[in-house]
Amino acid sequence: MPTTVDYEQLLREVDLRVTQPRVAALAAVYDNPHADTGSLIESVREELGEVSPQAVYDVLRALTDAGLVRRIEPAGSVARYESRVGDNHHHVICRACGAIADVDCAVGDTPCLTASETHGFAIDEAEVIYWGRCPSCRKETRV
Repeated sequence: MPTTVDYEQLLREVDLRVTQPRVAALAAVYDNPHADTGSLIESVREELGEVSPQAVYDVLRALTDAGLVRRIEPAGSVARYESRVGDNHHHVICRACGAIADVDCAVGDTPCLTASETHGFAIDEAEVIYWGRCPSCRKETRV
């Protein structure tokens, strides 16, 4: 887990000014993988006190644009953020409780980036989401 100094360095490396809201939001994403914006706003407020939701939205947009965090939008879910960037991983999501976990690409470096037809697009990312029931929800349905 990065330290505050590491978060500041990450911001500097992508030419973002180091501010308390940016450091707090980046830390919140690292501490809460796949968190939604509401949860991240709460985390930032716990760290800094009163911060407007719009300020956190703006920070998350800047962090996403800079490639420091990744925004995912599973079907039927609000946007979520994660710190795992720069690789071709996917997600598994529980249909019952909404739990999300990372899943590494199954074979090779990026086989899902080899589309059967590109239609002229230069493909640089693919989203694969596996849906099912997590172990906890599977246990509950057996009882």
